[in-house]
Amino acid sequence: MSELRELYQEVIIDHGRHPRNFGVLENATKQQEGFNPLCGDKIILFVRENDGVFLDLKFDGCGCAISMASASLMTECLKGKTIKEIQDIFNLFHRWVMNETDSDLSQEKLGKLAVLGGVREFPSRVKCATLAWHTLKAVLEGEKLQVTTE
Repeated sequence: MSELRELYQEVIIDHGRHPRNFGVLENATKQQEGFNPLCGDKIILFVRENDGVFLDLKFDGCGCAISMASASLMTECLKGKTIKEIQDIFNLFHRWVMNETDSDLSQEKLGKLAVLGGVREFPSRVKCATLAWHTLKAVLEGEKLQVTTE
């Protein structure tokens, strides 16, 4: 087993079992629901934003280890980032998990998020890994309807 695959499994298991930033953010300025009907994953993303900076993010819901780990890693990564930085990270992450880029530079820029690129080997799990991210995109775009991966 490659080192990256082992790291992928360890990080997914850790964040899946012990998600960071899990729960309701009482003073959220934005929130959005997301649903993956294929797997049954459900998420509510809470954001506290001020002057274009995401000061805090939390999520609530239930789902498979990959969707929970992805939401956990995402919320860790995006705290304190500007909307522009978040949009750039979203675009890079999406290309990464969709196997549209594999450069070392992309992996370096993504940091811990790069381990989620392991879902490329399991195309049916890509929707699990991207649910939180598409929910985030809806927050950025001001969408009000529930996000779905279908």
